Amino acid sequence: MLYNRYVDDYISKWKRGDLLLNKKRILLISLIEKHILPRDDLYYFDEEQIDNYIEFSEAWYFELDEWEKFITPFIFLFYKEDDEVVFDEFVINMGRGGGKNGFISTLANYFISSLHDIEYYDVSIVANSEKQAKRSFQECYRTIKKKGNEALEEEFEAYKSSITGLETQSVFEYKTSNAGSQDGGREGAVIYDEYHEMENTEIVDVFSGGLGKVDCGRQFFIGTKGFIREGFFDVKYRECEDILNGNIEFIGIFPFICELDDLEEMDDLSKWEKANPAFERPLNKRGKRLFKTVEKEYKRLANNPSGYAAFVTKRMNFIMDNVENSVASRKEIEATNRPFFELNSKPIGSLDFGSVRDFTSCGLLFKKGDEYAFKTFTFAIKEFCDVHYGYSNSANEFGSGKKAPIKAWEKQGLLKVVDEPSLNPMHVVNWFVEMRDEYGVEKIIADNYKLDILRPLLEAEGFEVEPIRRPSSIHPLLAPRVEDGFANHRFIFGDNPLMRWATNNVYVKETQAGKLFLKKEEVKRKTDPFQAFIHALYRAGELEEEEDIIFDVSF
Repeated sequence: MLYNRYVDDYISKWKRGDLLLNKKRILLISLIEKHILPRDDLYYFDEEQIDNYIEFSEAWYFELDEWEKFITPFIFLFYKEDDEVVFDEFVINMGRGGGKNGFISTLANYFISSLHDIEYYDVSIVANSEKQAKRSFQECYRTIKKKGNEALEEEFEAYKSSITGLETQSVFEYKTSNAGSQDGGREGAVIYDEYHEMENTEIVDVFSGGLGKVDCGRQFFIGTKGFIREGFFDVKYRECEDILNGNIEFIGIFPFICELDDLEEMDDLSKWEKANPAFERPLNKRGKRLFKTVEKEYKRLANNPSGYAAFVTKRMNFIMDNVENSVASRKEIEATNRPFFELNSKPIGSLDFGSVRDFTSCGLLFKKGDEYAFKTFTFAIKEFCDVHYGYSNSANEFGSGKKAPIKAWEKQGLLKVVDEPSLNPMHVVNWFVEMRDEYGVEKIIADNYKLDILRPLLEAEGFEVEPIRRPSSIHPLLAPRVEDGFANHRFIFGDNPLMRWATNNVYVKETQAGKLFLKKEEVKRKTDPFQAFIHALYRAGELEEEEDIIFDVSF
């Protein structure tokens, strides 16, 4: 059995009930006990490096918290066969104020030191803004330059833009996440600070491409949850969930995620340590100060409810689903990400032509048993995508909270960006012709907008077109079917982040006439694919007769 006192202390404290952990950290411990600690034939902890790092940090910076000492041994966990690191990626996600930046400051400084003893082990810290990128760098710079720390000045050459370990010639620098202005070097470690704010994966690709040129390459992704959905953070977070749930092998990525398990826990202050390890008992001086600050923010919510979402997301590290107003919860939307059943029955076609100057979405609705599969495709005007999402910006791959990842979705074949002042209706007509050849679609349900132009073109191709005069009038009728479909996971969208994004952009408004499906934000948060889905559901009853009928498209 492998043994390290910091790992053992942390696990033992939790098992005694002296440490309150969230479910994801409990799953992490389970994986460690199952796959790492019993394998002393494969792995070893480098105790000298572990002790050197902790002593260095506590001598020159601050006493490390227990969670930092728990993670440290896994940073210096190696394969016996070739002395390569077992974990080369560390995902550290927790509520704001937990001490992430302090942890990476000490790591960065140690990595370029003679104690680490790897030559040219350059460290880059990358963030969306220069101010954020400089935060940990400045902590190191100030520590080295502090009066009384002459021993550090002899070890490191510190300038305001770089710090060099004189013995190893390793350089620590800060950089912003502009892939177009960066070059992959020969980094030993790359730290992505507040990675949920990064607008693309290109910067990760650039820096990760430089790893492997020196020994023990590592990447650290640190941050708190944000408001960006279907961006890089969500991709990384789901990868961590897959690891913790046993869907992916527990090798390579070390996911340390602190969060509330349920939003109701926010009102129990003793549960806050699930989201922020700085609140673990007994509180140290810094923890007490932070707790008082967060407690004040919590109490202010009674009179300042506008700060509720930010508090839940940033302090409690919890992605909030407003179930009352959202058309579906985050988990219900994620449940649509399943493979389609065999699409061998004739579908209903649908169309949302909301504006000829932004998005137009087409779709096909299939039914099998109690499940509905919706296959959709969207056309988007380039000028709109440039103005609102930075489509032509070479750095915009994964988007951000304000910039949907149009380019990435286009590469996935989910939409097509057309460089036209307004959408040529023949794009829509041609798509449905192709879908008729493949699936046999004959009938198309569409909103009445611009249908005076489209309807003759579609009918000329032999399609039956049914207009919906007032699309909002069908929402109250369909609300029960929509709620039931999401709640019982009857809807399948395939792996379609564009459709999930559009669904997430919908809120439900209660009116005297019934429930309406409206946009959460009028311009940037598009809902066209979802509205096309609603149009198709309006005539879903007609699919009953077509279920499991095999059609001949050999004409």
